[in-house]
Amino acid sequence: MHAIFELMNKIFYLLFLCFSCVGMQAQIHEIGLFLGGSNYIGDIGQTTYIAPHEAAFGLIYKWNKSPRHSYRLSYIQSGVTGDDADSKEKSRNLRGYRFKSEVKEFSLAMEFNFFDFNLHDSETKVTPYVASGINYFFANYNLYDSKTNTTFEGRTEKRKSVAIPMIIGVKSNITSQFVLALETGARYTLTDNVDGSFNRNFGNINNNDWYVFTGVTLTYTFGQKPCYCTQ
Repeated sequence: MHAIFELMNKIFYLLFLCFSCVGMQAQIHEIGLFLGGSNYIGDIGQTTYIAPHEAAFGLIYKWNKSPRHSYRLSYIQSGVTGDDADSKEKSRNLRGYRFKSEVKEFSLAMEFNFFDFNLHDSETKVTPYVASGINYFFANYNLYDSKTNTTFEGRTEKRKSVAIPMIIGVKSNITSQFVLALETGARYTLTDNVDGSFNRNFGNINNNDWYVFTGVTLTYTFGQKPCYCTQ
């Protein structure tokens, strides 16, 4: 997991450097919905990277600055869960923890298109994209110990409720006004307490928690249609 994180960091760093070489003219805006699911990677339950099983929904806004990049703001919320009974690890099965955490996330990111996505052109276009930035989230957890029939409640530390999103997706302008995208994004958090494991002192204290949102976005375009050609 650490190697993946380091590789993604290098990729996004190179992409951000590339943005300085992209010409910027007029802009067009997008606003819409995110609908999908969530999963968690941490000290409880399964360790599958992409396995959405809890509903996630939110709002997204994009400010397209060129055919290759845009700034995006989003708010997404979901119940993030884990159950040791679902794990393939026998030690987790025997331990018997399960939890649910209500996650509410605010995100500021930059999105890079692999191909030109010029919304001034009415032709249908398709492009893969990546995005990264910084998130701040609120997570209130409810942790249940089946061995003692005990429930613990709490929340992640405010100063550590920060995550780095690593998003990949593909999108297309399905009409002259609407853009449809399919994306998945892993969030590397700065805390090991999304599930309450840090406060209860169990699991691997050297690995922070991850959560993943996978779904579709449907956005409506408005504002000045961009023309990115050189005047």
